[in-house]
Amino acid sequence: MFSEVPKRLALLVSVCVVLTVLALVVTSFSLRIVFSVLVLLTAAIIFFSRRKDTNRSNPLPDLSQSPESFAVSSLFEATMGSMREGLLVVDKDMRVVASNPAAHRLFSPTLPKLNSQRLTELTRNPAIYSAFLDGLKGVESSGIKVETHGPERQVFDLRVVPIGGNGKGPEGALGVFFDITRTERLEIIRQEFLSNVSHELRTPLTAILAFVETLETGAMEDAESSQRFLSIIRKNASRMHGLIDDILELTAIEGGNVTLRAATVELHELVAEVCASLAAKAAANGVTLVNRVEPDAAVFADSRRLEQMLTNLIDNGIKFSREGGTVTIRHEPGTRDRIMVEDNGDGIPAQHLERLFERFYRVDRARSRDIGGTGLGLAIVKHLALLHGGEVTVDSELGKGTIFSIHLPKR
Repeated sequence: MFSEVPKRLALLVSVCVVLTVLALVVTSFSLRIVFSVLVLLTAAIIFFSRRKDTNRSNPLPDLSQSPESFAVSSLFEATMGSMREGLLVVDKDMRVVASNPAAHRLFSPTLPKLNSQRLTELTRNPAIYSAFLDGLKGVESSGIKVETHGPERQVFDLRVVPIGGNGKGPEGALGVFFDITRTERLEIIRQEFLSNVSHELRTPLTAILAFVETLETGAMEDAESSQRFLSIIRKNASRMHGLIDDILELTAIEGGNVTLRAATVELHELVAEVCASLAAKAAANGVTLVNRVEPDAAVFADSRRLEQMLTNLIDNGIKFSREGGTVTIRHEPGTRDRIMVEDNGDGIPAQHLERLFERFYRVDRARSRDIGGTGLGLAIVKHLALLHGGEVTVDSELGKGTIFSIHLPKR
């Protein structure tokens, strides 16, 4: 009879391991939740079946002495330890009787273990307590949003199911904490992105429609006014076109659809070409472009993408420099190559520096729209720098100017 026990445990743990592997490898979030719940239910069955066995009047043999049972136990512990979802099992008295490392990290990393702790000692969150209380009453709870506010804000989807029981009510409740922090963050980013895109497109589109209606109502007869209106329409249409191009470009970069063709680039020559392409715009703004890169300076990068980064940064410097100002490009060799684009404009307040490379983030929205730009240029620079294995940084002082630096690794 006793030989049945390790076989039963081995079968249950084997099922648990297979389900865990599926939970770890599937890419669908909903399928991962399904497999994880099945894993944890199997784990609970194992736990409570062994608990019942130990309470019987006839003692069972010590399974830990069996090599097969020891291997099964080790495999089970490794399986539970590798799960990303937090598992917590409580008994009728709301005491923790089983947990995994993910739950330990979530509730109390300082405690040696969670077992035997009351749930109220681990958390004061009323949503968690209520969900487990419902589970002990035989009510299954799902889709409960739980937030923690430790060093970093985390968001979890809590699902609690009753377990055990022989017609006298559940013997315990099992809770699964699915970390949806990244999903929540991506959803917020998506919503902000859609909101910003809608806002950025609405402004030029409104202007275009307004001037088209004006032309349709008789302004075509006035040659001078119609020419001015058409010029404004063209300007706003170009702005919309540029915005769409930047969105597609940024999407391609973030999606990993951009391939770099890195090689040795003669930096002085490349900077000279970028300055030449922006010379007319700089002259119109009364800004002087200065190439201070040494003639023999070279970096290892994708020439076209580096040109794109420099164009965005120098163009940015032109827009925000004072009339009569200067935009200077320098290069500093070292363990990593540093390319600096410096302007002597008004500078950027310190509170804005951290978010400067976010999509659509603007220090002065009204001024930024007046001087053009889509609000995506610096985000593109950041992602292209990361794609090179480098980074882009910014230093600024109010009243003195700003320095953007591209840091590129050596070959």
